[in-house]
Amino acid sequence: MIDHFPHMHTALDEARAAAARGEVPIGAVVIGPDGKVLATAGNDVVGSHDPTGHAEMIAIRKAAKAFGSERLEGCDLYVTLEPCAMCAQAVAFARIRRLYYGAEDAKGGGITVGARIFSQATTHHKPEIYGGILEAEASQLLRDFFRARR
Repeated sequence: MIDHFPHMHTALDEARAAAARGEVPIGAVVIGPDGKVLATAGNDVVGSHDPTGHAEMIAIRKAAKAFGSERLEGCDLYVTLEPCAMCAQAVAFARIRRLYYGAEDAKGGGITVGARIFSQATTHHKPEIYGGILEAEASQLLRDFFRARR
């Protein structure tokens, strides 16, 4: 079987590592225009005592440093959960070319529910968006994490 989304597997590995640290299991990977990994990250809200420590935010920050620009034009982001409104805005500000995500977030998503950031006329950049990538695996990680917490 051909794996068309190896970068989502890397994001899932980051999510598993986040869960092992007691963080909500979300992982993100930024891929440069050349197809190489610029940055990876897992959630680090609890460990860093930072409410903006979402995997996407961390990966975008790291990628911008590696890329040498605040604009990640031509870069793609893979994330295991639909980004929240904050992270969706960061994707827009960074000018991410394509956004791939795993599970939809019915409670806090910023793309398909809630703020629907990329549907707003005031959003200055809208990436190509592809959802449902390895959705079952990403959803299961989240379910298992929260089940263990109850």
